[in-house]
Amino acid sequence: MNDFTAADEPLALFSEWLAAAEKSEPDDANAMALATTDAEGMPDVRMVLLKGFGAEGFVFYSNSESAKGRELAANGNAAAVFYWKSLHCQVRIRGPVERVGDAEADAYFATRPLQSRIGAWASQQSRPLESRLALEGAVAKYAAKFALGSVPRPPYWIGYRIRLLSIEFWSRGAFRLHDRIRFSRPAPQGEWKKQRLYP
Repeated sequence: MNDFTAADEPLALFSEWLAAAEKSEPDDANAMALATTDAEGMPDVRMVLLKGFGAEGFVFYSNSESAKGRELAANGNAAAVFYWKSLHCQVRIRGPVERVGDAEADAYFATRPLQSRIGAWASQQSRPLESRLALEGAVAKYAAKFALGSVPRPPYWIGYRIRLLSIEFWSRGAFRLHDRIRFSRPAPQGEWKKQRLYP
């Protein structure tokens, strides 16, 4: 990557890095490892897809009754990391999480492929599944139910927005002398403070 340590605004820099990753990564440049914690403080992590970002935060979608949904209900904070191996760089984010508005969630849901919309109805995400056949049966049931009309967004399928308190950029350096800069602020609407960090 070009020298990024002079950047003074994190979202513009993230946009540049994501655009570069979309050209060099074979699949899902928008994939991020999302970390949450449950009510007892036990951490959990999984991959999700970033579906939008801007001044308000970083957006992803999920079943609110899934493990991540229950964990976010218990502790409304999250962290995530993007790692782009082809670029030798990563971005880390942290902050409180809020629910995306219904209109925004509806609009995004409508852009998903038909089978993905049906799958959102059929999957009881994170809960025990007796067999693959049971899942396929649920898919067939909802495909028939919505065969003659549009597929509405399930009420439990929602969007989450991570309101950024911290965003850190890391780029690999020779001999592990990596470059790192972190933008942080005390509240989601606060002013960014920039720091360069030791590797």
